[in-house]
Amino acid sequence: MATDTPTVLIVEDEPDLANLYTVWLGDEYDTHTASNGSEALELIDDSVDVVLLDRRMPELSGDTVLETIGEREVECRVAMVTAVEPDFDIVSMGFDDYLVKPVSKDELLQAVERLEVRATYDEEFQELFTLAEKKALLDTEKTPEQLADSEAYERLEAQLAGSRVEISTVVADAIEANKATTAGEADEADKTTTTDADESE
Repeated sequence: MATDTPTVLIVEDEPDLANLYTVWLGDEYDTHTASNGSEALELIDDSVDVVLLDRRMPELSGDTVLETIGEREVECRVAMVTAVEPDFDIVSMGFDDYLVKPVSKDELLQAVERLEVRATYDEEFQELFTLAEKKALLDTEKTPEQLADSEAYERLEAQLAGSRVEISTVVADAIEANKATTAGEADEADKTTTTDADESE
């Protein structure tokens, strides 16, 4: 982060909403606004921690902006804040959170806080949370029949299962590494104790 205060970029083409979000977040965050996708891409770099991104905008859509952020590999978290209800197309989108308008102050603040915390996680854990978020959205919006008929949802479930396996492996490896470190420290302590005892004889 460029400063101690996290930076939030609000990408919203409705001035009243952009101003409202700025007021809500202004006490805790360094906020900037962009009224369209082109302006957003000029402002987005590694100094930005969180992007609140509308999907429907003039010139460049939020979806296009999101794709470009991914291509640039910018280290920021992105929440879509939009009137567009989530559909199966979200499976292939690279956002971290998805809020459907209208959103309350508490919802917006909690979303930004979640993304701040998530940014501190390892990549594998970030991926797990993102996939789980997408599944939860679709489980809420779609009927069981629609979910069963969707290849995208089937792919999402497979990705989520794979991510959980990967996390389990990471955790298991960490536990084994910790055991090895602890055992090594214990051996070193034993050697030190033995040496001290020999020297005292």
